[in-house]
Amino acid sequence: MPTAPPSRCTDPECGNYATHRGRCDDHQPIPWAGRDDKAARYGISSGRFRTLKRLVDRRDHGCCYLCGIEQPDPELYDEDEPTTWPHELDHVIPISEGGSVEALDNLGLACTACHAAKSKAEALRANQRRHAARSRGRP
Repeated sequence: MPTAPPSRCTDPECGNYATHRGRCDDHQPIPWAGRDDKAARYGISSGRFRTLKRLVDRRDHGCCYLCGIEQPDPELYDEDEPTTWPHELDHVIPISEGGSVEALDNLGLACTACHAAKSKAEALRANQRRHAARSRGRP
């Protein structure tokens, strides 16, 4: 089966070929841009979120609950190297699947690689649920 010829980036001033969703690599949308902040998403303040992260960090001794890797040294932080970024606070059971927002049993630290993989899997499940609901005739 023949494929369509490569198309140009949808940005009017760009002449590069599109690599994903009609845009070149330089003009891909920023993830989470325009999304609500933590207070709007979870119903808690950023200060409370930092407190929860500090409590979970102390409980888990700074280790990723998925792979067990220790938190990197803050002095080695490099903006361009994700392996040097601090661990992220993650909901073990996503809120969209019935997990608690503030329960410490539902919170854990995740390294950037594990958090990205887990978030991608959660998004896939959410999209599958949404697609299944639409095919049954519900919005």
